[in-house]
Amino acid sequence: MSADPEPPDAPYRLLELYDDALPVVYGYFVRRCGDQATAEDLTSETFLAAMDAARRAAPPPLAVPWLLGVARHKLADHYRRRSARPTVAVADVPEGEAADDWDAQLDRIVAESVLARLPEPHRVVLALRYMDDCSVPECAELIGRSVHATEALLVRARRAFRKLYPEGGVS
Repeated sequence: MSADPEPPDAPYRLLELYDDALPVVYGYFVRRCGDQATAEDLTSETFLAAMDAARRAAPPPLAVPWLLGVARHKLADHYRRRSARPTVAVADVPEGEAADDWDAQLDRIVAESVLARLPEPHRVVLALRYMDDCSVPECAELIGRSVHATEALLVRARRAFRKLYPEGGVS
């Protein structure tokens, strides 16, 4: 019989989940901020927060969807902070993406490129609304605006996106 107490299970479950969850969480950030350094930092922050949660007396259910929820909050926090450091655009979509047909991949790459060229408030609200399927009130709460102001921002963001997107798409 060992004198050491039994280690908590949740931190070990998180470590087991890490290899599968890392590309999903990193990919989530890359597609939403288009900046490699920021995506890496936010991925680290997400896993640090997850480990803190796993060490609690009553840890949450550790799974990739839960980690993406943590990631969404980290992304919202990031946009609230709006650091002014230089960015490095990501040239490639991270591995682990499901194989789409060529036209769908090309459309997605063009859409992500257009999204990356938009002003930060437009990029954030479009990602939350259409990539994360948040309702307008949820978007408003996450970005710290009223619902009416968020609706107006969405109108401007969609207009700016359409203006930059190639005529007729790429397919």
